[in-house]
Amino acid sequence: MRDVAIIGIGDTKFGELWDQSFRDLGIQAGLAAVGDANLSGEEIDALYVGNMSAGKFIEQEHIGALIADYSGLARDNIPATRVEAAGASGGLAFRQGYLAVASGMHDIVVVGGAEKMTDVGDVLSTEIQATAADQQWETAFGATFPALHALIARRHMHEFGTTREQMGMVAVKNHKHGSLNPKAQYQKEIKLDAVLKSPPVAEPLGMFDCAPISDGAAAVVLCCMDKARKYTDTPVKVLASGQASDTLALAHRESITRFDATSVAARRAFKQAGTDASGIQVAEVHDNFTISEILAVEDLGFFPKGEGGKATAEGQTALGAKIAVNTSGGLKARGDPIGATGIAQVVELVYQLRGQAGKRQVAGAERGLAHNVGGTGATAIVTILGRVN
Repeated sequence: MRDVAIIGIGDTKFGELWDQSFRDLGIQAGLAAVGDANLSGEEIDALYVGNMSAGKFIEQEHIGALIADYSGLARDNIPATRVEAAGASGGLAFRQGYLAVASGMHDIVVVGGAEKMTDVGDVLSTEIQATAADQQWETAFGATFPALHALIARRHMHEFGTTREQMGMVAVKNHKHGSLNPKAQYQKEIKLDAVLKSPPVAEPLGMFDCAPISDGAAAVVLCCMDKARKYTDTPVKVLASGQASDTLALAHRESITRFDATSVAARRAFKQAGTDASGIQVAEVHDNFTISEILAVEDLGFFPKGEGGKATAEGQTALGAKIAVNTSGGLKARGDPIGATGIAQVVELVYQLRGQAGKRQVAGAERGLAHNVGGTGATAIVTILGRVN
């Protein structure tokens, strides 16, 4: 396997982008990444696109070909592949691009992710997102995605004493980080009292415990390391990529207060990178709900099981702490256009490792970790990146 570097990044603003279409967003992010890499289209070997459900959100399938066409790559007959793994679609697309370059199949690939979610109403959007759960054993009985995470939250509170306030501090922290990110959907700090008094969604989760419905796109350019310096003075090395799966339905698991797929994917990634959780300075984790971040920081090994909420409330995951979590604002404040999320996590880490994150910069960041989840933990992708000195 060859060493692989990220040589270009690009992303759009996330939010309710009424004046931009799905293809507009995808092309904008892709062109920004290619421009950042100082590439010409003729040098691109392949395209991978993460997307969960364009067929339902905008009634458009065949996404790989669509993006290749409107980016001008179809004229060169570039192979374009759409990758779907629910909320982990972007992370899995990145992994597929990484493996293609590491294996020697391709030298340079573009990996993008995009979703246009606001063209449908909130009710339909909730129904579409619920297709990431088990249709036969969960959604057929009325379980929504927020309801499933509410079950996880309530059980975590029962087993470990996690409090409503501790979950609320995830939102407070991530909105503070998001206020420093000019491309975040929400760039305003919030107070804990506002989280606790927000309208209920699925008890104990309120509106401010849930990531928003978003539009947006992100892209990266991957290149074999031995050619990376030709394009950039600041390549970022892909140190590891781990993937794991679990049962689709929560009821089929031994425990719903841990995501075993996350733990296994992390263990595989740490082994490949030759480090452990203590070697990570900045992490982008999947916080589609506040309880999700608490589970993530535990399952990734940053804190013991049951102590994620306490650690968050104590400020141990904020900027300036030993491990800064979701410096972009996370899914909660940056936004969560599902197919783009995993790529946007990687883009944020590249900003951090290049020292280009501005007011949210983590001082001395050498390694970053991205954690992308599909469904209620049925798919997990863990990517570790390192600064090249």
